[in-house]
Amino acid sequence: MPILEILDYAGVAVFAATGALSASRKQLDIIGYLFLASVTGIGGGTLRDVILGATPVFWVTNPIYLVVCAAVSFLVFFSAHLMESRYRYLLWLDAIGLSSYSVMGAAKGLAATGSPIVALVTGMLTATFGGILRDLLAGEPSVLRRPEIYVTAALAGAAVFTAADWLGAPLVVASTLGVATAFAVRGGALIYGWTLPTGDPRPGRNPDDVM
Repeated sequence: MPILEILDYAGVAVFAATGALSASRKQLDIIGYLFLASVTGIGGGTLRDVILGATPVFWVTNPIYLVVCAAVSFLVFFSAHLMESRYRYLLWLDAIGLSSYSVMGAAKGLAATGSPIVALVTGMLTATFGGILRDLLAGEPSVLRRPEIYVTAALAGAAVFTAADWLGAPLVVASTLGVATAFAVRGGALIYGWTLPTGDPRPGRNPDDVM
């Protein structure tokens, strides 16, 4: 199986697992598990394909991705109660999915347009959009609102893959470097609390106070 296809299935499965873990934290029924797992698993890739004009999107042309989401949903449904900290698992699985999808999204963007800039954007969006949807629908604190680096890790993975590919590295090497970079940055952020400088430290004013 080609490396990009492996990353594609891995990204879908791991993100689906994070969606199912969110459903577990909210004590939803099996339909809730299926819904959150599917939205999280295919959300980023769907946005990518729509932006690139690759329609029908990937899971319509190959429904096996939906089967993967469903299988992961049932697995988590019957095993989540055994986990000591479901949120910790969610964050680390999200990091794995982000790493895989940052490279997969960049590769798709590069193949469709030949533009490194487009590759960076599609890599970032593919890697982050599913997690954003998951948190929004589950009512979880958004990963974007956490202080440590998140989107930057996806950009780093996409950038390293794109640069390695431009330099003529074999696809397996470029993909491995991209995934390892994204995971190292996101993992380091989770362990050590790495952050980027913020803007104005003053909180925003209440809209009622400026009327």
